[in-house]
Amino acid sequence: MKKNKPYLIAEIGVNFYDTAKKMDISPLESAKLYIKKAVDSGVDCVKFQSYKAKTLASKNSPAYWDTTKESTKSQYELFQKFDSFNEEDYLELSKYAHSLKVDFTSTPFDYASADYLENMVDFYKISSSDLSNLPFISHIGAKGKPVVLSTGASYISEIDEAVRTLKKSGCSDISLLHCVLSYPTEPNDANLNFIKRLKEIYPNLKIGYSDHVAPDECMTTLTTAYLLGAEIIEKHFTLDKNLKGNDHYHAGDPKDFSLAVKNFRLISELLGSEEKTLLDCELIPRKEARRSLVLTRSIKQGESIKAEDLIAKRPGTGISPKYANIVIGRKALVTLNEDDILTWDKI
Repeated sequence: MKKNKPYLIAEIGVNFYDTAKKMDISPLESAKLYIKKAVDSGVDCVKFQSYKAKTLASKNSPAYWDTTKESTKSQYELFQKFDSFNEEDYLELSKYAHSLKVDFTSTPFDYASADYLENMVDFYKISSSDLSNLPFISHIGAKGKPVVLSTGASYISEIDEAVRTLKKSGCSDISLLHCVLSYPTEPNDANLNFIKRLKEIYPNLKIGYSDHVAPDECMTTLTTAYLLGAEIIEKHFTLDKNLKGNDHYHAGDPKDFSLAVKNFRLISELLGSEEKTLLDCELIPRKEARRSLVLTRSIKQGESIKAEDLIAKRPGTGISPKYANIVIGRKALVTLNEDDILTWDKI
């Protein structure tokens, strides 16, 4: 994984299928177009989903998403629409992504996918829906690659069990993403403060956020997540937020992602360092805006300086007011005029 903070993942998922239909191009062409647009937006990683409907959901599995946005009533029926890609397709996407200098991953939803993705992905992403699927988690963890695990719809005890399973399997690079398993997630359900809690519970793990809140014009949700300490941020990606169905209605488009990247960079600049030191930009203002001891009257050579002869005024190029007690009682080495800035060579 790249070292950028936050590490930004464009969750392309299977949105490219709908774009392929709209543009009358092949799904593979559409998937590559999504990768290119995501890269142009400044992301660090593109992510897909690898599954077959028959091994993912029962034909009797009901929808858990907003059916006013995606009308399909069965999980099986929905997944069946978007499961035509196979190993060779993901391999081509992996090579294409890497040729554009961006990381590649795809969430596996079955053992076969987990196995064939091993030599393609830079890390494994495990869905919130598999958080309690401990045998599957162990299988992925044993492959020795970094694992990013979403924690939607879970208790802390379940997260802990999954983390222990990964560690026991030999996985030493684990990241956890706060996530709300609701499509879309309403802003009042985002619960972003849990990012801080995860960082407290797991101080040795990388903590991030997987977002399902519909983007606003300022990308406030992702920006806030970064401010709260998210080191990895994942967001669904689309080329057209107006496309019906699937994940388009809560995804961000290239403009949204570009704005988020801009926000992250600005925040990084604004945050700076925890160290307090004199910055280069402060050198002149420090000298000109601070105060020096200034005479309130003219003083002849050899005359002693009294307290009432002194006032603190700008600029700070002379003797600091903190040395007033040392100056009082000293004699002028030369004749001094009213409003002269005192320096050590004059007294």
